[in-house]
Amino acid sequence: MIDADLFRAVLGRFASGITVVTTTDANGTPHGMTVSAFSSLSLDPPLILVCVSNDATMAPVLAATESFVVNVLSATQEAVSRRFAGKVDDRFAGVGYHDGKLGDPVLEDVLASMQCRIVARHPAGDHVILVGEVVDAAAFEGKPLLYYRGGYAVLER
Repeated sequence: MIDADLFRAVLGRFASGITVVTTTDANGTPHGMTVSAFSSLSLDPPLILVCVSNDATMAPVLAATESFVVNVLSATQEAVSRRFAGKVDDRFAGVGYHDGKLGDPVLEDVLASMQCRIVARHPAGDHVILVGEVVDAAAFEGKPLLYYRGGYAVLER
């Protein structure tokens, strides 16, 4: 078994895009959190997955909802990423969004968005893997916001 520091160092060498996962609770209140553990899963049907820590403040909300949105952040949205990663009372204050087809918040000025219906939940270590079937999506031009070795980066090409 390797130690946690080595595991973090190795995983930090993998540059990943940054997403904000959003949903609404039973009262219609929007919730969101920054997530880098996102991946495509299947083209047919169109499936994606996100991994959420069991300790995340949004974990109980995601456990009770049937849908979510993955918002892929652009290079200009580092402040949005930090806001949704931090301990802020109202993460949506000052952040533009509209309600998607399933009623969940879709952030403005993102590179892409995927509105998903939850089709499976899998416990895995200290996380839960949410599998979402993409029911609506949008893609826009721009550069992605990346996370690499513990910090933000921008694609330079």
